[in-house]
Amino acid sequence: MEITKRELFDFKERKFPERVCFEPIGIINSSFKSLKGIPIQSKMSTTPGEIEIFEKYKPGLKDLSGFSHIFCLYFFDMVKLPVPLQSKPFLDDEIRGVFSIRTPFRPNPIGLSILKIKDINENTISVRNLDILDGTPVLDIKPYISKIDNFETKRDGWIEGKIRNKVS
Repeated sequence: MEITKRELFDFKERKFPERVCFEPIGIINSSFKSLKGIPIQSKMSTTPGEIEIFEKYKPGLKDLSGFSHIFCLYFFDMVKLPVPLQSKPFLDDEIRGVFSIRTPFRPNPIGLSILKIKDINENTISVRNLDILDGTPVLDIKPYISKIDNFETKRDGWIEGKIRNKVS
């Protein structure tokens, strides 16, 4: 299926959605077969793996090979809702608000990883820096653009001075 038409609803007809539903575009193939031992962030991983893009979305891979990294958005499909809105993060002993930590236990359990592209063959993206469980549904991928996506920051909140490599 080729999508050639891009349309928006008229602004006056816009309604706030009661539910937002997504259809996976692919699946993660990784060596992580259990929740134990997964790096807590993609930058702390050197693990290779693959993103298999479903056939109907394969045309969307055109020109992606020109980028070195991608944002991968995925669904934490093993999380049971509802979740607590405060939790203890891996790198701290204090209870924090869910929106100030990177836990998979979120009101909308969506994950985000920055992955290095090794190769793209047909509908398979070979990646490195994987921190995602095998069989995880992929919601979207977007190119990482260093001149746009890299911000210099002055504040890192409660995590300042606590960052270290760690696995789940």
